Amino acid sequence: MKFYIIVLLLSTYLYAESVPVRNTPANVDESKSQIKIENIANDKSKENMQKWLNGNFGLKPYRSNYILPFGIANSKYVSHKPTVSYDNKEAELQVSLKLKVADNLLGLQEKYYVSYTHHAFWQIYINSSPFRESIYNPEAFVIFPISDRTSGLNIRSLKFAIAHQSNGQPNTTNIPIFNGYNLSKSINYLYTTLTLQHGTLLTDLTLRAPYLGAGDLTDNPDIMKYFGYTKAKFTYFYNKNMFSLMVRGNISSLKGAVEATYSYPLPHDTYLYMKFFSGYMESLVDYNREVTKFSIGFSFSR
Repeated sequence: MKFYIIVLLLSTYLYAESVPVRNTPANVDESKSQIKIENIANDKSKENMQKWLNGNFGLKPYRSNYILPFGIANSKYVSHKPTVSYDNKEAELQVSLKLKVADNLLGLQEKYYVSYTHHAFWQIYINSSPFRESIYNPEAFVIFPISDRTSGLNIRSLKFAIAHQSNGQPNTTNIPIFNGYNLSKSINYLYTTLTLQHGTLLTDLTLRAPYLGAGDLTDNPDIMKYFGYTKAKFTYFYNKNMFSLMVRGNISSLKGAVEATYSYPLPHDTYLYMKFFSGYMESLVDYNREVTKFSIGFSFSR
């Protein structure tokens, strides 16, 4: 099973490239493409059938959505589960969506969202191909648009958010075979992001902090030492290319991470996607282990 999934994904993509393009609208499901509503007399029925045909249910991409069939780290990943041994090669997937739930409640043109991001690390190059870890990351946030024309900073928006990250694992501290190690890792935190624009360069400056007191970090009491309170992300567009550089860390501990990505558009709303990561908290279960890793694959949103 080591390469079957990759072969299937690539063959499906190459097949799609070879299929002649038809004149079906991009937002219409093929299974619905021959359904006609022009002669329906009931306007409400017609309107709702059109919404059903469009398949628009409000969800939009939030963070990057991608599948990276091949990633290689500088050393083998540590397995905290008995009888399981991990490799330094794996696949990585992320699905991230948001839904707007309200807007302009304060009369400031602000928009309110809820979102969900699922990030998974898949050991497809070993027997049975287990998932090394899955991270569940719901958020709720509000974005205030800012039209800054005088400060020289070119501020574009201010975001306030409340977020949760968890790997969904049980507390294993008192289970003898885990030798006192707790698989359960989680954090609740607040953050705010200021977005600036200078031409095709976007800059996101973020401050964050855990909430609900010290008891909120009982699974991983020192996680902020590695997660960090500050983050800066730079996104640059050049022609069809998109580059990003993220730096986050804790100034007092001098620990954090650097992540760089590159994407280039391919047919069918797909992008070539490459990612380089170096630092701490690549995944929650190994938040205090330093990892350097390169991954390559495809993304479906930027």
